[in-house]
Amino acid sequence: MPKGGGREPRRAMPVELTDLATPPWDRFDAIIDVRSPAEFAEDHVPGAVNMPALSNEERAVVGTIYVQESPFKARKIGAAMVARNAARHIEDHMMGHDGGWRPLVYCWRGGQRSGSFASILQQIGWRAETLSGGYRAYRREVVRRLYEDRLETPVYRLDGFTGTAKTALLPRLAERGVQVIDLEGLANHRGSALGPVSDPQPSQKGFETALLQELVALDPSRPLVVEAESARIGALRIPPALWTAMRDAPRLVVDAPEAARAAYLARAYADLTSDLPTLEARLDLLRPLAGHETVDTWIAEARAGQMQDLAAGLIRRHYDPAYARLRARDQGRVAGTFRTEALDDAALDALADRIAAQLP
Repeated sequence: MPKGGGREPRRAMPVELTDLATPPWDRFDAIIDVRSPAEFAEDHVPGAVNMPALSNEERAVVGTIYVQESPFKARKIGAAMVARNAARHIEDHMMGHDGGWRPLVYCWRGGQRSGSFASILQQIGWRAETLSGGYRAYRREVVRRLYEDRLETPVYRLDGFTGTAKTALLPRLAERGVQVIDLEGLANHRGSALGPVSDPQPSQKGFETALLQELVALDPSRPLVVEAESARIGALRIPPALWTAMRDAPRLVVDAPEAARAAYLARAYADLTSDLPTLEARLDLLRPLAGHETVDTWIAEARAGQMQDLAAGLIRRHYDPAYARLRARDQGRVAGTFRTEALDDAALDALADRIAAQLP
């Protein structure tokens, strides 16, 4: 026992990651990612908080010294930086924790940054442990599940022309007990020419982390409904495990008249139609496909506030032709067609009832 009768700091073996369905971090009070803010922003373990052992700039400095001067000198300088940063994080974020607090600490590969940080916490008396292999081990498991394994859950695609409110139907189906994943929500993109929303899309790795969280929570014995998408949503790719299942999945087709679809699009894109410069910039991108005269007409309608006319023009001249070309190559069987004359809230609730009732 150390002098003064204090408790010997606990030394634990790194925690192994074996199954993302029951991840080891569920047993901890906190997950601390000590990588740099740039690394954390690209992707991180779900639920982790960022307490960088080295800032972006410090990591670059240490790396340069390691390569150009001396690994020993880099370790000395890096250790001093980690100690200063750890002290700041303890003062700012950890002073309220008692001796039983149990954090899991990880870095890129479970090496010096997480080991040094966890050691400081252990010396205090906290039950800190590290993740074996760090973020890299977690990322390998994500890749295995999304790129190498097959998705066992039966998938149905919610399909239909643009403006048939497929995205709005997903939460209504979830309320009726249907398993759904909102891919456009995870990708932060509407999946169309006017698709980007105000915030940027996540990184590909971040998208895959969010998607896998949804997939591991599924009951594989029950069907999953996703919106019919192409292989990309904006700049992001749907990983093979899900894309293969989607490509071969039966379709639930929503059918609605053009006027109802145009009215729905005018409502659904209200955030974009209220930002005229951004809307015009996105319409300009369609000139190679639709022609200058057509796009000039659309911009004039936007400036006049004729958003439903604009939506109808986009449906006739851009969205429907593109959809027809895409579906001409689609071999997925139609499991059901659901006609609706309106796309207001009441009509969508009734439509969700009919779709949910047809699912096994």
